[in-house]
Amino acid sequence: MADRLRFPYVAVRNRIGEVGSKPLLPITLQHKGQEFATTGLLDSGADINVLPFHIGLALGGVWEEQNISLPLSGSLADVEARGIVVKGTVADVWQGELAFAWALSRKLPLILGQVNFFASFDVCFYRTMMYFELTPKPNRIR
Repeated sequence: MADRLRFPYVAVRNRIGEVGSKPLLPITLQHKGQEFATTGLLDSGADINVLPFHIGLALGGVWEEQNISLPLSGSLADVEARGIVVKGTVADVWQGELAFAWALSRKLPLILGQVNFFASFDVCFYRTMMYFELTPKPNRIR
């Protein structure tokens, strides 16, 4: 069994100034020879990973070349999105391909959802203790 990776919840301030904590995962994305280090919100309720528009551009993505349209739901239902696959690296331990709905919006976080982030990791949230743990699928470890 793979070792568990432990990460702290991150304190963040919302639009009205209140401080809360979120499970934000440091991740490095690679595509077309470009690399982008960021954090992704772990969202077990999200059907798919969501990539903000500006990150896709920084990775060398060309919006017009993405020909798979993906419908988003919930608060993102009005946002146009297209499919894109990039490589992701977590803690220099795990590397694999991540499928994203590349959203035509700069106002959302990078979201790591069921397809296909949660298919690559077992995730345990320990909110009261302010950390979360990831266990990569055995065949996905470097």
